[in-house]
Amino acid sequence: MPSVKVSSGDFLKSYGRFTETALREPVMITSHGRDRLVLLSADEYRRLKDKDRTPLYPWELSDSDLMALETSEPPAAAGEFDHELK
Repeated sequence: MPSVKVSSGDFLKSYGRFTETALREPVMITSHGRDRLVLLSADEYRRLKDKDRTPLYPWELSDSDLMALETSEPPAAAGEFDHELK
């Protein structure tokens, strides 16, 4: 959750100040007391977009992806959740 919160009216009055703040940290813009928008730097936006994933249908997976799925093993630490399967 962004630490800087501003009403849309105050944002419009002090656009320059809040855009400068958004270069350092996200700015939450509210309307009628409700969170409406988040202003963030272009670099942060790109960083978040780089984490986007495109879902695939199983038939779109390559043979090497399918082989990797077939031969994959869960990490040893996952064993502590085995009791949930009973």
